[in-house]
Amino acid sequence: MEIPWTSSADPDTGTVALVMASRFRLRTAWRSPVFLIHSLRLWRQARRSPGALGVSLRASPVRGTFWTLSAWTDRRALYGYARTDPHGRIMKRIRPWTLEADFRFWEIPADGLPRDRNGAAGLWAEAEKRLAQPSEER
Repeated sequence: MEIPWTSSADPDTGTVALVMASRFRLRTAWRSPVFLIHSLRLWRQARRSPGALGVSLRASPVRGTFWTLSAWTDRRALYGYARTDPHGRIMKRIRPWTLEADFRFWEIPADGLPRDRNGAAGLWAEAEKRLAQPSEER
């Protein structure tokens, strides 16, 4: 299942966007329904967060694997979202459920971000490629 890319704000021309991709693998797929509910709450929060430029979510509940893709004006905006509830509270709750959590960050010209639901295929392909590589940031 996928929640397509949703733009939250139009970036300023000539700026750079911070892109974050994440992948969560659960210890057991039995946690998938509750994890999915929490993921949807965090997706809604991200869309409304200051500095959010866009967000998308993919899930394979049967396999217990979830992915996020988001773009931000800068790290401060991303970390502000991560520290704000419900994100902070939910992450503490679900941390024991995860077998693996991978994160990748990179920058792209903000005007290269998808503008609509159909434009994120290239960004998702880049995210998948980066998540398949060993992490340099842990």
